[in-house]
Amino acid sequence: MSRQTNLAAQTAFAQAVMEGDLDALDKVVAPGSIDHDPGPNQGAGPEGYKALFTELRAAFPDLKVEVEHLLVTDDELAFAYTISGTHRGPLMGHPPTGRSVSYRGMQISRFDGDGMLVERWGSSDELGMLRQLGLAAAAAPQP
Repeated sequence: MSRQTNLAAQTAFAQAVMEGDLDALDKVVAPGSIDHDPGPNQGAGPEGYKALFTELRAAFPDLKVEVEHLLVTDDELAFAYTISGTHRGPLMGHPPTGRSVSYRGMQISRFDGDGMLVERWGSSDELGMLRQLGLAAAAAPQP
């Protein structure tokens, strides 16, 4: 497998999410793919990612992911990113607030020999997002 194959697969994944063509995830996510840090109610494989991004895109129709740093190896790809959008639809049971968010995250993806995503590890500042939306209180300063 080549670094270019991994990069092409990750680019196709991002394009599917950004354009809302979530069925395209079937072409780059292996059926048994495991997300070690899944979102709420996210299952395995492409169907799990479709469920996750269907909710995110409904909550943030203008969802944008900007890659800030990228590292590619023969079987893995890691990147730091910023997610932004305006809360226009329900999110985790909360009605839309109309507020804009911008929060950071990091991800490591592992690919098989055919360029299919088989594992993912990642973390996004979801608490920061909820605070920006007014859905979580900020922590009190410590003395």
